[in-house]
Amino acid sequence: MPRISIEEIEELCEQALPWVALLGFEVEEIGEGACRVRLPPRAEFLRPGGTVSGPALMSLADYGMYVAVLSAIGRVEMAVTTNLTCNFLRRPKPGAVIAHCRLIKLGRRLAYGEVSLYSEGDEDAGPVAHVTATYSIPPERGES
Repeated sequence: MPRISIEEIEELCEQALPWVALLGFEVEEIGEGACRVRLPPRAEFLRPGGTVSGPALMSLADYGMYVAVLSAIGRVEMAVTTNLTCNFLRRPKPGAVIAHCRLIKLGRRLAYGEVSLYSEGDEDAGPVAHVTATYSIPPERGES
């Protein structure tokens, strides 16, 4: 069972992460240490050649990892990215992108996970990018 709900994530973003609304990210599913988030189709996210830009993909992956981390530890707003590595695997179709995020290891101070990004409706063709990320968890989360 997740330690934060989609509604609580939306409230947090409204209060403290206005860039999430600007980009239009949507949390579609949430579980403990896992989530599925969506980048809506927008012309502003396309690069020359008509493909979704790398910065848009990496932003979606980073946001997805943040949601996955909070789903495991609760509302700890100051959990922050310490490392993010993105491998672009194939050209995404112009349109929405889906991110499947899951934590691989959750420790007291660090969380490590992966994100697979897919062109919406084309998941059977395989991921367009694969991301690994590490998040730092502040010690104030109630554990000694």
